[in-house]
Amino acid sequence: MKKYIMILFILTFCAGIAYAAHEKAITDPYREILKHMPKAAAGDLRYHITIHKPYQNWAMWPGKGKLYKGKEPHGSLLTTYVNEIALDSINKAQGMIDRAMIIKENYDANKKLMAVTVMYKVKGYNPEGGDWFWAKYDPKMEIQAEGKVKDCMDCHGTVKDNDYIFTGKVAGK
Repeated sequence: MKKYIMILFILTFCAGIAYAAHEKAITDPYREILKHMPKAAAGDLRYHITIHKPYQNWAMWPGKGKLYKGKEPHGSLLTTYVNEIALDSINKAQGMIDRAMIIKENYDANKKLMAVTVMYKVKGYNPEGGDWFWAKYDPKMEIQAEGKVKDCMDCHGTVKDNDYIFTGKVAGK
């Protein structure tokens, strides 16, 4: 009887190891990325986009280059960066998925950086605003605004059907 219990224990142990290896092999493609994503807080977000994963190394919004023509309130010239989750969402044109980040450098007509603005999609954070967390930083990355920013929500709410985004089409093919 002890022999059968030992064999059963060994088989159960081996099955557990095999299952764990299988789960690791078929993970969510963003699992590793999501482990290191910031909270919906401008300080955490600032650390993430300047130290942990500097946004200047990210892809730019497809079809947009540096210093493209912008409009107020963001500025005369803009440069827009996206993390890999946002880029994947843009390419699929089904709206932004959880943890997508869009970072916009806002310049005046003389190419002087005036602000850095961020849209960060956090599932469940802000249902009335498309689950977006907004942040605004000055050129030294000091926090100017964060959270459910009324001005951001009011303006971007006019393009709710495009997941609150003006820069390009992200919802509906």
